[in-house]
Amino acid sequence: MIFRSFLAVVCLAASSFAAPPLTIIQDVLYKADGTRFNGTVTISWTSFEAIDRSAIAQQTTTVTVVNGNLQVQLVPSTTATPAAFYTVVYNSDGRVQFQETWAVPSSVQPLRVRDVRVATAAFAGADTVATTVRESDVVGLISDLGARPLKGPAYAAGRVAFVNSTGAMETVTGTPTDCVRVDGSSGPCGGTQPNFVDSDSPAGLVDGANTTFTLSGVPSPPASLTVYRNGMLQKVVQDFTLSGNQIHFVAAAAPQAGDTLLASYRLTGGASDTPRLYPNPQVLCSGLGGTTNSSTLSSIGVCNIPAGFLAAGDRVEIRFDLDHPGTAAGFSFELHWGATTVLARTASAVDTQVTGRADAALTSTGAQLSHQSWGTSLSFAAGVGKSTDDYAAGVTLDFVAKTVQSGETVTLKNFTVVRFP
Repeated sequence: MIFRSFLAVVCLAASSFAAPPLTIIQDVLYKADGTRFNGTVTISWTSFEAIDRSAIAQQTTTVTVVNGNLQVQLVPSTTATPAAFYTVVYNSDGRVQFQETWAVPSSVQPLRVRDVRVATAAFAGADTVATTVRESDVVGLISDLGARPLKGPAYAAGRVAFVNSTGAMETVTGTPTDCVRVDGSSGPCGGTQPNFVDSDSPAGLVDGANTTFTLSGVPSPPASLTVYRNGMLQKVVQDFTLSGNQIHFVAAAAPQAGDTLLASYRLTGGASDTPRLYPNPQVLCSGLGGTTNSSTLSSIGVCNIPAGFLAAGDRVEIRFDLDHPGTAAGFSFELHWGATTVLARTASAVDTQVTGRADAALTSTGAQLSHQSWGTSLSFAAGVGKSTDDYAAGVTLDFVAKTVQSGETVTLKNFTVVRFP
């Protein structure tokens, strides 16, 4: 009984110190000239743990190769912890011929050199040593690689790069003359500039019968179009309509033989850095006004200037004339620039005629307004003020008046609004 227990302990101890598994590498080596290799093969490795947990210490072994015959047994390295490699140096004729790396798998059958060779660059010369370094062996490499910017799907060389929403680098698209915005988009530098056409002669037969004429461009917005016939401003709808770049006159306003037609209008904004501005003054509105006998302020004339038509640096001149045929009582009148009152006067009963002037000097934040007015007996008055109305969004000029006594009337006989560039 004692003998059997002793034998079991000896067997367990023997199994604990059993040799690790080995793989045979067996091959015939040749030189490039076809002769067999003769020399030595020095195999070295760093410490690792075999698959059976055997501790393999760092060491070197040298194998003699005679007439090309190589045979060596090595512990599998592909299943080791950590994964290990063998560095193999070939010596012949008294010097190092070349060096390579082996990764040896577990195998019950002998393997050839090509089965274990790792594809690496060949090294020549005794002073050259090739080693394989794992990324995990380099301190901080993994974290540094994770922190670096990555190339996105739209990355391309030779262009401006930006960081997309996922943190990857991509390439800004656009033309070489574009400017890059902070969000990675691109577009013309300085934004889109307006373009204008002035003194355009509409194409078409002027014979009193033809009513359709073609412009050189398409007005944008359509409300920017002004048409002059023999120097007289034509009214939209009343005299003509616009369809694309074609002017259609009503039959009663058809241009007669010898008439001259001129048009001015704005075009869709372009990318030009030197936009063409209006070279000459423009009559924005003109005509006859209305009449009121109301005792409250009522509109007797309106000039609507469309959005985008005026620009900072422009000057708008306004002229108007009022008629008061009665003599029983006086009247009041005002001129409004958007929500701002430019002038407000009260005339006496004997003021049968009144005239007024106003200027709007456009600034980047609004307009500086000046005015003057006088009448038959109404004393001359002048003044200046400011307006913060957003003229870029369009502005309405409104002439209003009221009478003091019923039966009296006030008429806007004439008004003109001119834009000076």
